Amino acid sequence: MPEFTALVFREVTPATWADFETFFQNDPACNMCWCMYWRKPRSQLFGHATENKADMQRIVHTDTVPGFLAYKDGQVVGWCSVAPRSHYSGLDRSPPLKPIDDEPVWSITCFVVAKGYHRKGMTTALIKEAVRYAKEHGATIVEAYPLVNPDGKFRKPGESFMGFASTFEELGFTQVSERSEVRNIMRLNL
Repeated sequence: MPEFTALVFREVTPATWADFETFFQNDPACNMCWCMYWRKPRSQLFGHATENKADMQRIVHTDTVPGFLAYKDGQVVGWCSVAPRSHYSGLDRSPPLKPIDDEPVWSITCFVVAKGYHRKGMTTALIKEAVRYAKEHGATIVEAYPLVNPDGKFRKPGESFMGFASTFEELGFTQVSERSEVRNIMRLNL
């Protein structure tokens, strides 16, 4: 797989909101969720695309960075949601993803990769940047919740938005809980 050395990463802030908005509006799955899946109760998520977008815009405009965009040749080609776990209340409501201890961790919860960049190492580049970003902002542990997919087959569309366990393993993450056959908690100590 190619290494994406020419990528430029930018936090999603009011200055980059328009890029984030365009990237998400062009993806049918994203323009429903707006990466609010782990940030709000399910009852307020599905069927509320306009509200989800407005909620994300409020987050961005309150000086909270919800993640970053990856640019190649000036075009957005990827997104990664990374922040302290406390920003993702939905993780605590998911039995397999409830906290395993009281350690302050940063969480990687979502990837979006532009068409034409799938299966080319983009998620690896996004994970590396997420780890760098979290460490730069004081993280000592980074957590992820990837799909456990030993047979390489998708169970249903959309399950891979949190990445695959094998990709995280290649980057040094280790599984720290096994509460589900589909998705578990993995960590990297920094």
